[in-house]
Amino acid sequence: MAVKKSNKPKKSGNFIRLSLFWAIIVLLALALFAVLSPHEELKDAPISEVVKSANEGKVKNLRVEGTDVQVTLKGDDKPTQKTIIQSGVSLKDQGLDPKADVKVENVKPSDTGGILLTLATIIIPVVLIIAFFMFMMKQAQGQNNQAMGFGKSKAKLYGLDKEKVVFKDIAGNDSAKQDLEEVVDFLKHPKKYESLGAKIPKGTLLVGNPGTGKTMLARAVAGEADVPFFSISGSEFVEMFVGVGASRVRDLFSKAKKNAPAIIFIDEIDAVGRKRGSGMGGGHDEREQTLNQILVEMDGFETGTNVIVLAATNRADVLDPALLRPGRFDRRTNIMLPERRDRESILKVHFKNKPVDETVKIDKLAAKTAGSSGADLANIANEAAIVAARRNSKKISNADLTEAFEKVAIGPERKTKVMNDEEKELTAYHEAGHAIVGHVLPDSDPVHKVTIIPRGGTGGVTWFLPPEDKSYTSVYEFKDILARALGGRVAEKIVRGRDGITTGAGSDLRKATEIARDMIIEQGMGDGLRDQVFHGDTGGMVFDKLTQERPYSDDTAKQIDHEVEMLIKESSKRAEAVIETNRKLLDKLAEALIKDETLEEEAVAEILKSATLPAAAKLH
Repeated sequence: MAVKKSNKPKKSGNFIRLSLFWAIIVLLALALFAVLSPHEELKDAPISEVVKSANEGKVKNLRVEGTDVQVTLKGDDKPTQKTIIQSGVSLKDQGLDPKADVKVENVKPSDTGGILLTLATIIIPVVLIIAFFMFMMKQAQGQNNQAMGFGKSKAKLYGLDKEKVVFKDIAGNDSAKQDLEEVVDFLKHPKKYESLGAKIPKGTLLVGNPGTGKTMLARAVAGEADVPFFSISGSEFVEMFVGVGASRVRDLFSKAKKNAPAIIFIDEIDAVGRKRGSGMGGGHDEREQTLNQILVEMDGFETGTNVIVLAATNRADVLDPALLRPGRFDRRTNIMLPERRDRESILKVHFKNKPVDETVKIDKLAAKTAGSSGADLANIANEAAIVAARRNSKKISNADLTEAFEKVAIGPERKTKVMNDEEKELTAYHEAGHAIVGHVLPDSDPVHKVTIIPRGGTGGVTWFLPPEDKSYTSVYEFKDILARALGGRVAEKIVRGRDGITTGAGSDLRKATEIARDMIIEQGMGDGLRDQVFHGDTGGMVFDKLTQERPYSDDTAKQIDHEVEMLIKESSKRAEAVIETNRKLLDKLAEALIKDETLEEEAVAEILKSATLPAAAKLH
């Protein structure tokens, strides 16, 4: 009902503008018709000659209209000549014989053309002036409405579209879809739950990593529920003027209540829902006022509104506790990264309308893409189609799929970068060091591919892929990851000497340090600090630097630094023991890389099939 009311003024305005437009067109057409109406081409003749011809019986008809005379000769059906007589002078006065065999017609002059031309010259300018003033008034009214509507909600209304997204169009996320299907059922059959004393949940919070499909699931809810669906981003509430955000929240909920049952979807709610502080040191009062209004609207004195709020975020840890309590966001739906079976279903959806040949194995690609989100998988499918089109193929092959996957996962190949022989040899030994350590250590993932072709921002890549999805990582696995990350630097040191190391291991060392610090601070995996977590909350910005609030003392910080240092040293010694034990294989693998530049999993396994694990004493 509300939507229909809002459309009436718009239709009336359109009708007025359309009527004015056609009135101008009709007037212009009449004026042009009067001015440019076609006249037959008549030969000019002197009046004396016409009178002479009439007296001689050669003229059939004379049509007199004012001072114009049209002459029809005998044997003709239409006038062929024209002449002019003076005003107030008759043909008899010009010498026409009254007994002449000619028919004379006196016609009263028509003023239609002149009247239309006069009307056109008067009315058209007036109409144009009126139209100009109406346009200016409309513009001014629009600016006024915009100013008056500054506090109005910018939410977009969905759910009434012809093309709808429903749950069956979305692959994976079965548990999340089940939770949201209940939300849809609440709105469709509220009495079923009310009869049992159940209350409809006020809100559902969708939490998940970027690209996992939070917004897509919200669109599916809109398609399934068949009720008005108001969608808005959290950032659209906040303006530089105080009170605008709260006003927009009130307007949004007011619209939803008028259209109840309805759904409100707030994307990226962390933009306005962050934890409220004391207001000291640059607190954003406008954002907090907006949050306060959301809290009141979701669980204030007004009850039974039959409006459900959906919200999406990937930062649930920063949301205000008052927003997450029961009565506001009653439900929290975690949308996890897809597992292998879900990844296969998602890939099948994205390849549904793409031509693929018989070599494409979707299940194998699903196995490789552990840790990828739905958006990543969509990107891989799109890149595969682009690669196939680039080589003018009619179908996507498995080689296209592999190239697309590697491009998305580790970056595109930079074949234009030319390395000299020394850099090529150094890169080969560096990547061979990673590969040997990862291949030998028992808790490391297997080597998938080794290349010395620069990809992304790296000079070469040694790629490890887990054979199956993992939910947990042990201390043994972390230590093997650290050792293989340091394998490149250790290989450089063994081949070139202690002072021959280069900057090629910079990203490896940075990643290893991050993993070691995460083990100690976040996972409680230190030796002296076992089972203790030292998570620090982000403070604020001081002189463009991010400050960190440490919930531990300086002595503990020193101990954490010592634990990280010991982990790095231990991992470096383990990598060194593995490489020294398999020194000949290091040379063999490096030579193969220099020759072929890229080695797949099978080729690496063949070269390293005789690799051995060092004695236990060397690994500790």
